Amino acid sequence: MEDMALTALHEPRLFKGLYRGKKVLVTGHTGFKGSWLSIWLTSLGASVAGYSAYLPSEPCNFSVCGLKSRIEHFEGDVRDIERLGRVFSEFRPEIVFHLAAQPIVRRSYDDPRLTFETNVGGTVNVLECVRRSDSVKAAVIITSDKCYENIECVWGYRESDRLGGSDPYSASKACAELVSSSYARSFFTSESSPRVSTVRAGNVIGGGDWAESRIIPDCVRAWARGRDAVIRNPGSTRPWQHVLEPLSGYLWVGADLLSSERLHGEAFNFGPGHLVNKSVSDLLDVFKDSWGKVGWRHEKGIGDKKESALLKLSCDKALHELNWHPVLQFEETIKLTAEWYKRYYMGSRDMYDYSIGQIDYYVREAARQKLPWIMQEVFA
Repeated sequence: MEDMALTALHEPRLFKGLYRGKKVLVTGHTGFKGSWLSIWLTSLGASVAGYSAYLPSEPCNFSVCGLKSRIEHFEGDVRDIERLGRVFSEFRPEIVFHLAAQPIVRRSYDDPRLTFETNVGGTVNVLECVRRSDSVKAAVIITSDKCYENIECVWGYRESDRLGGSDPYSASKACAELVSSSYARSFFTSESSPRVSTVRAGNVIGGGDWAESRIIPDCVRAWARGRDAVIRNPGSTRPWQHVLEPLSGYLWVGADLLSSERLHGEAFNFGPGHLVNKSVSDLLDVFKDSWGKVGWRHEKGIGDKKESALLKLSCDKALHELNWHPVLQFEETIKLTAEWYKRYYMGSRDMYDYSIGQIDYYVREAARQKLPWIMQEVFA
């Protein structure tokens, strides 16, 4: 995995070739998942535009990979429907992936109003622009695994389980789900209407994330300076997965929406296998082995900013309806992540090509496992 070279990934075998030549708008394209999605879409031959209010960190994957020169970059806040509407009119997207959000649970306690205005109001604005557009055929609305009312049960949450959330971030994502369902059932009801689905993913990791209050970025920042990482909740468990895992699901759902009506109004979980619900300490033990001689120490979190200790998803629906399942093992996920950061901190200036190489590795593993999104056949 160390020496990954740039290869062509826009062949018709991937996602039935439906993204080649398509105009795709990604909101939140400067963020971690949004930037990786934009990289993958460019390799699939799509014409990509991004809409985002700011760069999420310094450095960030968007800048490191030089995406500003590779896609159309629009600056704007999803809370500004006039600006957003002008971008829809100018770019005329055929499919929209909505990822723009206030994504940090702990920050939602500090600024709940911004969190709700961005995550709920922003979703309303995107769907309203989709409703007014005469070019959009499909939209994939990305929310979060935290949209579920989390009672910390040992089984995975299903798409039919109750939505909710005690913290502002989780509640805002539950609201975004309700908003999307309402638009799908109220406005997108004719055969010619845009088709909309929502997707929910567990905790994603991978190279290029430097966001605040996230495990891997916190560790990388500390270890790059020769310091121990400070960890708040080493016993918390999460459905860790590489960023490419849910993105393959998002792209598969989007391809289906472009070609049929069967997923319209549906929601899907995308997460790792049921045995990959590892604790923070499990994650760190594997990650530091891949990184080198580094360490971490526990520091209790701030008491008034509660974070869930146990959160798990069921991906049975994605398996049965999309024939989708995760590709990477837990150790592979950590190794890919560590190698990306090590490549960057060694001074590499080819992180776009290196990221394409990691996508290529992931696609080859998916092909070896005979996943349907890499075949030309119709959906099962």
